[in-house]
Amino acid sequence: MIPYETTHLILIFKEKKLDLIKISLPLNAFEIAKRISFQKQKNYTRFIVRLSIAATAISVAAILITLSIVNGFQQTVSNKVYDFWGQIRIASINGAPLEANVSIEKNLSKINFVERVTPFLNQSTVLSFEQDIEGVVARGLPANTSAPFLIKGRSIQNENDSLSNEVVLSDQLATTLNISVGATVRLYFLNLEDVQQRKLKVVGIYHSGIEDYDKQFILVDIKLLQQLNNHFTQIEGYSIALKKGADIDKINDEVQAQMPSNWVATSIKDYYPQIFDWIGVQTVNRNVTITIMLLIAIVNLLTCLFILMLERVPMIGTLSALGATQNFIRQVFLYQASFICWTGIGLGTTLGIGLSYLQQKFGWIQLDESAYFIKTLPIQFDWAQIAAVVMGTALISYCSFLIPTLWIKKIAPAKAIKFD
Repeated sequence: MIPYETTHLILIFKEKKLDLIKISLPLNAFEIAKRISFQKQKNYTRFIVRLSIAATAISVAAILITLSIVNGFQQTVSNKVYDFWGQIRIASINGAPLEANVSIEKNLSKINFVERVTPFLNQSTVLSFEQDIEGVVARGLPANTSAPFLIKGRSIQNENDSLSNEVVLSDQLATTLNISVGATVRLYFLNLEDVQQRKLKVVGIYHSGIEDYDKQFILVDIKLLQQLNNHFTQIEGYSIALKKGADIDKINDEVQAQMPSNWVATSIKDYYPQIFDWIGVQTVNRNVTITIMLLIAIVNLLTCLFILMLERVPMIGTLSALGATQNFIRQVFLYQASFICWTGIGLGTTLGIGLSYLQQKFGWIQLDESAYFIKTLPIQFDWAQIAAVVMGTALISYCSFLIPTLWIKKIAPAKAIKFD
């Protein structure tokens, strides 16, 4: 706080064009910073402040948009794989078929965060419709199991636990072979050197967006494949779907603890490392982008503060000559930098969340699904991350602001008042 008598001397210096603002008594650092930051008259300071606020806002908005896009992309692609295979797969160590075990299924279902345990059996086959044929893999699931990514028709159903002669195809196969819901197709299985044929009715069409799945897999009743193998309790393994928020690795260890000696539980991430490694790379890209944006924001604020201090050298000298301490003068510029920092952060947060919400709502930005597995750029908000960005940016900025204010102690009052 500067003494009352000093305040009158400051008002006299204004008449000598030292650009000091009349303020209410008592004089304090916050009041000075507010007046010199938000003057209504057009001047160089006003332009620098606005430019710095805009640069800070753009940096914060870019960080928030990057986070929401990467979060949405990683979550969406991961969920596509999980919806098709589950988060954990159980199979034999040597790849041989397993015997379905109701007791194990019940025990697994009791594990915390386990949502569903589904037996499955895969077998290669040839799909035929009219004159066209296509080699595919029949994925056998229990009837009345909800088909993933269903876009037309329904899932496979049966009555009284009987065998269902129904099939669900991908839209890619349906388009390639010109098959529609309600059509009858033939499947040819090679079993013990004999070819066995089955007629199945197409009851549904699915679309996962992952080309390797869509062009390869069809869904049938698991009992159909068991009948072909003359073994009604034979399965390839179990897929385990987990609830949201589950720790996959931890639950995988719990599942493995309940397995017989020749059974192994494996995270689906280990079955398809190429997909999940690719997803993980996005985290590196995200971190690099955030680091660059933070550096831009910090350098911008530092440059702005240095320029503002240079422009206010006469004011710094005058305040020093009138008895103001270096801490008082430093507070003036720290308050001014705070105005710029928080205004930029506020505008950037509003802009980043607003643009992300518009993309989430309307899906204007489209992607090449064959390359990214998704048609529309996904958005997912993580409010904890948003709060961390806001507070982290402010904290780093405040630490950076201390650097230029160290220059204040080098300003000699006598020379500063003559500064032009």
